[in-house]
Amino acid sequence: MTKDFLNDFHWLMDVLNNIDVGLVILDKDYNIQLWNSFMQNHSARTPSDILGRNIFESFPELPPAWFKRKVESVLVLRNSAFTTWEQRPYLFRFKNYRPITGVAEFMYQNCTIIPLKDTQGKVEHICLIVYDVTEIAVNRLQLQTANEKLHQLSRTDGLTGLLNRKTWEIELDKEFKRYHRHQQPCSMLMFDIDHFKSINDNYGHPAGDEVIRHTAAAVRESIRETDIAGRYGGEEFAVILVNSGGQDAKLVAERLRQKIEQSTVCYEDMSINYTISIGICELGPNLKGPVAWIDAADKGLYEAKHNGRNNSVLVPKT
Repeated sequence: MTKDFLNDFHWLMDVLNNIDVGLVILDKDYNIQLWNSFMQNHSARTPSDILGRNIFESFPELPPAWFKRKVESVLVLRNSAFTTWEQRPYLFRFKNYRPITGVAEFMYQNCTIIPLKDTQGKVEHICLIVYDVTEIAVNRLQLQTANEKLHQLSRTDGLTGLLNRKTWEIELDKEFKRYHRHQQPCSMLMFDIDHFKSINDNYGHPAGDEVIRHTAAAVRESIRETDIAGRYGGEEFAVILVNSGGQDAKLVAERLRQKIEQSTVCYEDMSINYTISIGICELGPNLKGPVAWIDAADKGLYEAKHNGRNNSVLVPKT
């Protein structure tokens, strides 16, 4: 009987020691009582180095307050508790050595905390089971990143990085409705590059693309993060200046116009100087919809062109 028991115990310990999950047993004072091969291999700490030591002293990355709340609920309720990598990437900061998921710096972990009853039914120890879920986590994070990039690509113009026309028009509709709810000032700039066809004809289409990129960069530098800029089409751009009246929008427009007038686009061995013309319209109660707002700003743009280009025109508020 004793021999059978010892054999069974030996086999049990052999399984626990070699199973491909981490096993840690802690007493109520958070001292380590069991440390299997998985934990030894990934921490580079042998049982002789770690047994009897306090887990928080040995692993400072483990937050005491948070972990103690988890363990105390297990001790009191005598029910298991769980943590996932989405909640906390890891309990133990182990390096990731798997070649397939080598992009991860550390091992992502799911963990289970189990109450351990003694022969009198008291819970004096807990068992911590650590699962390596790096491959699952990395795959999910890569998918999430890819989806975010696809979402961003679907919203932006590939050449400029500004919002594409469809997305900009969706934001336009939102701002139009917000104005009618809150009556806060809001203005629009519609502008295009003067003589852009001549730029393409004289310097080539790749140079024309560089001029468009340069214009988009100037727009980003001239507006606030809350403002909404988009490429409306070809060499035409549109900007919604949130919480800005017509006079403030005029200042922004002139700052942008002068910035472009004073800059030079260098492409290969060519230097290109160009200008823009801008129409400005503050949203008013008599504009019946987003299209009417665009038309009003476009009329200002047409007038700026008619005035000789390289200027901005603020249309009367209606």
